[in-house]
Amino acid sequence: MIDDVSRETPQDELEGSHVVRDVLGDAFDKLNVFHVKLRNEGEPRGLIGPRDVSIIWERHILNSAAVVPFIVEATKGQRFKTVADVGSGGGFPGLVAAACLPDHHFTLIEPMERRVEWLDECVHEMELDNVEIVRARSEEVIARLRKNRDLHPYAVVTCRAVAPLTKLSGWTLPLLKPNGRLVALKGRSAQAEIDKAAKEIAKRGGVNPRVVEAAVGEGLEPTHVVLIDKR
Repeated sequence: MIDDVSRETPQDELEGSHVVRDVLGDAFDKLNVFHVKLRNEGEPRGLIGPRDVSIIWERHILNSAAVVPFIVEATKGQRFKTVADVGSGGGFPGLVAAACLPDHHFTLIEPMERRVEWLDECVHEMELDNVEIVRARSEEVIARLRKNRDLHPYAVVTCRAVAPLTKLSGWTLPLLKPNGRLVALKGRSAQAEIDKAAKEIAKRGGVNPRVVEAAVGEGLEPTHVVLIDKR
C-alpha cells in the first residue's frame, strides 16, 4: 500500500540534491525517514497541504533546520541544553531540530491528540532518544512550571506558524529561564508583528526583540527568524 502511494506521489524538487545533505549533515538519515513519512502520510493526515508534497525538503525540513544555529548559540556553554517546541504539529521545527541536535533535550508541546500520535510515530521511526512529547497547551505547561519547583524552565523555546506575537509572547516567554531565548520562524511581516506586540513582549520579560534573515540552503530563499531574549 505504501509503495503504491509512493509511486503516485510527485517527487520532491530537492530529491537527490547535494543541498539537502550539505545542510543536514549527520542528521540526513533520520530526516530522510521523516521526509518519506511526510510524503506518504502528511497530506491525508492533514499535516501538510497538497501543494507541499513536492517541496517538503525546502518548505518544511530545511526551513525548520534554519533555527538550529540560533539554538546552538543560545545554549553554548550550558550544561542542560533544553528546548521546548510550542505547537509542534507535524514536527516543525521541533522534530527537525531534535534530529540535528542529539545533545539537546527537546520537549514537544502539542494539544491535539491526532498530532501527538503522529509525533509519537515519528520519534519512534526516526529513532530519536532526545525527545519528550507533552500533550498540553503551552499555558498548562507554564502553570505546571509555576506550581512545581522541581520542574525547570527551558533554555530555548521554538515555534513555527503558531500565532501572532501578540499572543505568542504569552505562550512562550514564560517557559524560558532567565537569559533564555525565543526562536520563532516567521514570515515577511515579522518586524510588524514585533512592533505591534512590543508592550506584550516587555510585559512577559522579553528584551531585545529582533528579526534576522536565516539561510535555508544554497540557492534557496532565506527565511525570517524572530529572536527575543528573556530578562
